[in-house]
Amino acid sequence: MKRILTSVAVCLAVLCLASLGVAKEKKPKPGKLAGTWECISHGSSQGDMSFTLYLEHTKEIVSGSVSSPMGGTQITSASYKKKTLEIRIDTPMGNYLLTAKLKKNQLSGAWSVDSGEKGTWEGKKAAQQKP
Repeated sequence: MKRILTSVAVCLAVLCLASLGVAKEKKPKPGKLAGTWECISHGSSQGDMSFTLYLEHTKEIVSGSVSSPMGGTQITSASYKKKTLEIRIDTPMGNYLLTAKLKKNQLSGAWSVDSGEKGTWEGKKAAQQKP
């Protein structure tokens, strides 16, 4: 009986230590760009247009989606290197390239589409909602 209790105690100790090891695995911290960004573009033939970026950011990798009055879509590819954000969005209306610098929690930069149209844009990080 003592042998069975000892075996059970050893198994429980091993399980506890294993669960602590799993709990200590750290997820990468979200980057500065993670969150919701309220943006506006300038220079389009349709005038200024608001849009929202929903970004996930870890190290140099950025992903997410965009929504505007014209609809929404996933970001095709994006990165944040040398303090510069680069976003590519491929749509049936054209392939867009957005670049921006992050300064004081605000983005500002340029956009272009493969049809030749181009302009500027800026965005401000939306306040996080508390649960």
